[in-house]
Amino acid sequence: MKDNTWENTAASLLKAELAKRGMKYPDLEEKLKEIGGNYNCSVIRQKLARGTFTAAFLLQCLKAIGVKNLNLTEYFNEN
Repeated sequence: MKDNTWENTAASLLKAELAKRGMKYPDLEEKLKEIGGNYNCSVIRQKLARGTFTAAFLLQCLKAIGVKNLNLTEYFNEN
């Protein structure tokens, strides 16, 4: 298993949730500002490109875009 597998999974999860809602990074930036987050598009883009962000950032984003339920099965399937 590669060292960055967890980072890639976290980034993929957040990107998928954005895509399900038809949202782009500027939309996420605006939604984060509405709940008190202070991130600009370039910071968001960098975090998702690297996959290096905290669980707190992930939770903020999920709340900001309105995720109520999260099915992790597709991210943790054993192949």
